[in-house]
Amino acid sequence: MNTPSGLEAPKLPVTSRRTRSVKLRKFRESLIFSSLVLCAAFSILVTTSIVYILFSESFHFFTEFEEVSLWGYLSGLEWNPLLGADKKFGMWPLVTGTLMVTAISAIISLPIGLITAVYLSEYAPTRVRAVLKPVLEVLAGIPTVVYGFFALAVITPALRSGSEAFTGDKIFEYFNSTSAGIAVGILCLPTVCSLSEDALRAVPRSLREGAYGLGATKFDVSVKVVVPAALSGVIAAFLLAIARAIGETMIVALAAGGMARLATNPADGSQTMTAYMVQIFLGDAPHGSVEYYSSYAVGATLFIITLGLTLLGNYILKKFREEYE
Repeated sequence: MNTPSGLEAPKLPVTSRRTRSVKLRKFRESLIFSSLVLCAAFSILVTTSIVYILFSESFHFFTEFEEVSLWGYLSGLEWNPLLGADKKFGMWPLVTGTLMVTAISAIISLPIGLITAVYLSEYAPTRVRAVLKPVLEVLAGIPTVVYGFFALAVITPALRSGSEAFTGDKIFEYFNSTSAGIAVGILCLPTVCSLSEDALRAVPRSLREGAYGLGATKFDVSVKVVVPAALSGVIAAFLLAIARAIGETMIVALAAGGMARLATNPADGSQTMTAYMVQIFLGDAPHGSVEYYSSYAVGATLFIITLGLTLLGNYILKKFREEYE
């Protein structure tokens, strides 16, 4: 029986439906591709803008003020930008303060983080790992200003009382590099632990079983097989933690003090590059002054240091990367 005309719309041919589906899929793919290109372009634009602002403002710092010279900045051992007419702009007090805090934090976070990662990867039961790893990662979510107050309220008094008990004198100043470095090390600990543990667990099981088959103990397998096989990932975690420590601001601004001097004694106070930038932008330095532009020069120096660490990390990753089938 024929269907009355007008009661049912005519169906499209199969080829027409397929063509329409192909066009719709191509439109979706082009839309996704365009979105990805825009995201990549946005990230490149932001990075380029940051680099341009840092170095263009640093150029003003070195060219518009008589008391500043590039050689004096690179070789000077005094940093006194706020002392009236006798201003000094040698970068090394800020650089050594930053390196001192970073070195102390690395001493704390790198070995403890790696040992913890080995335990979680090779020794910890599944239930213990499921609880311990999230607890460690919670440390990364604590605001850095809390770490700064923790350093002032807990770490510094402990250092001062401990030094008095052993030496009879409180050799640690109330604001010191050691307290800030320990707090930054605690902050970097989850980064080292989590990334190193992921790298260790990525090592194929066949390497472990081969070592066990040769009579190796669990400790031998962990230290002599798994860790060397995951060396590139472990080093990447170390470099990321060091870069994090170099760029830390609030902890060092609160716990290390604000005196820019050559950091030769970890018991004394110091000032890092990031802490100085905070001091300038939250202080009374007027816009366009030499103190204002000096913060951009310090930021450019910090950018160059972190860029060097990134390039070093990429080189190490390529050199020590292990590929398994």
